[in-house]
Order: sequence, then C-alpha cells, then structure tokens
Amino acid sequence: MRTITVGCYVEGKMSDLVWIYYIFLYILVMRKAFQMFDQGKTGFIEAVKISTILNTLGHTFDEEELQALIEQNDPEGLGKMNFEVFCEIAGHFLEEEDDEAMLQELKEAFRLYDREGNGYITTGTLREILKALDDKLGPDDLDGIIAEIDTDGSGTVDFDEFMEMMTGE
Repeated sequence: MRTITVGCYVEGKMSDLVWIYYIFLYILVMRKAFQMFDQGKTGFIEAVKISTILNTLGHTFDEEELQALIEQNDPEGLGKMNFEVFCEIAGHFLEEEDDEAMLQELKEAFRLYDREGNGYITTGTLREILKALDDKLGPDDLDGIIAEIDTDGSGTVDFDEFMEMMTGE
C-alpha cells in the first residue's frame, strides 16, 4: 500500500494496481469532458466553461472557491486552460464515490477496452494501458503485473479477474 498523488489532486491509499486503474479512469473521464468543450481542438478551453463541466460531471463545488482556483491558475487573466490545469482545478471538487458507483465506472472502463464485446481484454491490451499510464514500467514490471492479474494464464483478463485484482477478494 502507498499513498499516490496525481497531478489532478487525486490521492489516497490502496494497492498500486488499483491506483493505476483509478487514475486511468479519472483521466479518461476528464479527457472526454475536456474534449467536449474544446470544440476548436486547440488544446484549451475557456475558464468560464469549467463550472459547466463540473455540473455535467455531477460535481458539487463552491463558486467562490472555483473562481479563486481559476485566478490562481490563470495569473495573466487569459481565460483559457489546458488539460493539465483543468484537471488540477476539477480535482479539487472530486467526491469519494460509493461502492456501487465505483463498480459501474469499472464496468464502463472495462467495456471500453473490450472492443469486440467478448467479456475480456487481452493481456496485450492491458500491457498497452499500463505502459501508457506509467512509462517507467519496464518489461519485467509489466510481466509481473499481468501475471498477477491473469490468474488463469489464459492471455485474457475477464471482468471477474479484473474485479478480483481491484478489490483483493
């Protein structure tokens, strides 16, 4: 167990693999929301749209606190934020989710990578995901993580194996 802090102010204690996946889910959701409002595909959104995005994502926030964070992260007053700054601001308003909400998020994320709808993802796909999340993971690290997850050695990870890894049960 270790405490991990992500650039988006997500932190907590849980196993490394759980955190990697949680971070992945968080970034995936934030990236999708950001892209919806970056209609010109410039890599920036207008700061005034952050409250709309937070509302869309169901986050509760204090308007004054939001404005202070925007001003803090936009000292020149340009009124535009890149993805990293957006995550830093949005991360301040994340709420802890209940078990049912987390299960739904995990199912949805799993489905994104189960491209054919077979009920599993390949260990090759999992390797790509893990490598993209942490480019410091070497081949031996990836092999160890995958061996821990693919408990039956099938070369695939079904949702049950995935949930077993995530929950430790």
